[in-house]
Amino acid sequence: MTNELLLEKIYLIVEKLMNLGGADYDSDKTTSENARKTGLVARDFGIEEWDWPQGVGLYGLNKLQLFLGQDKYMDFFKNWFEANIKKGLPSANINTTAPLLTLVDLLDEFKNADYEILCMKRAEWLMNELPKTKENGFEHVTSAIGNRNAVGRHEEQLWIDTLFMAVLFLNKMGHKYNRKDWIEESIHQVLLHIKYLYNKKTGLFYHGWTFKENNNFGEVFWCRGNSWFTFGIVDFIEAFHGHMDGGLKRYLEDTFKAQVNRLVTLQPESGLWHTVLDDKTSYEEVSGTAAIATGILKGIKLGILDGSYKIKADKAIEAICRNIDIDGTVLNVSAGTGIGMDKEHYKNIMLAPMAYGQSLALVALCEALN
Repeated sequence: MTNELLLEKIYLIVEKLMNLGGADYDSDKTTSENARKTGLVARDFGIEEWDWPQGVGLYGLNKLQLFLGQDKYMDFFKNWFEANIKKGLPSANINTTAPLLTLVDLLDEFKNADYEILCMKRAEWLMNELPKTKENGFEHVTSAIGNRNAVGRHEEQLWIDTLFMAVLFLNKMGHKYNRKDWIEESIHQVLLHIKYLYNKKTGLFYHGWTFKENNNFGEVFWCRGNSWFTFGIVDFIEAFHGHMDGGLKRYLEDTFKAQVNRLVTLQPESGLWHTVLDDKTSYEEVSGTAAIATGILKGIKLGILDGSYKIKADKAIEAICRNIDIDGTVLNVSAGTGIGMDKEHYKNIMLAPMAYGQSLALVALCEALN
């Protein structure tokens, strides 16, 4: 696709992302057990809440701003952070760390000491106060459903989502403030998650691991879960600016390449990966596809992958573009997804417009620009 066509789609997505509004907190719709099973969680909708869907949304918007080399969206960012801090931040947890991943990049622009303190405190919280699993893993603590000031404990559980939502932030903070302990801890978390979530036989990642039962729950290869690694690990490597230990770099790159080599064999003719990667009866899903395409394209640019993979990435980009509505809504995005014990759990998650769907499509199209 030409840059002109890609930019047309990009600006449609951005306009929709910035105007998603607030969450729908209709308790009748969002508090039932069935609603939770299908991914209908109020905080996940809209752009105004401070949680992971919005954090990923901000991340994508900032990626575009950096690509354009302008301060095009600075007013939006300033208003967003000011409004949320005035409202009062939700509980500290893995998912509510996601918005800080973008704030770190904006600290020099904002020149706000309170924002810097907020980022510093969260990094220290991850290090010293976040509940840890065995082997000192980051327990996947989230906001409690229905109470933004409380937390939901997933005791002794590692989730692949954590790498993107919190570990990237800690790594970035370590580099910004020359904190070797933060960098080393981020490396430890990446290696620990690979150790317990990576399936050597397939090259794919499970959604989670529990030290209580010593298993990977339903052993399902969830698309967006895998995409958090595909997308996140290249950003993690890039943050070292060429100064990562050579042995570590080769290990991470080899793991990334093994995953991508398996993913490309599972890509359907449409270009969109199935929400359960190895189950053709599961629906095809856009947000995971977008993050996978982003990781592949960036992997090519960083020299980790050769140019032959671009055919698969381009196929995904074309499919994403076909799933952008005339008003900029990114279609066929699966809702927030907890760990399931079987494939049916993932196949039953609802499809709905999400901030992270807008964002992941946005970053994919930005990576596709020449």
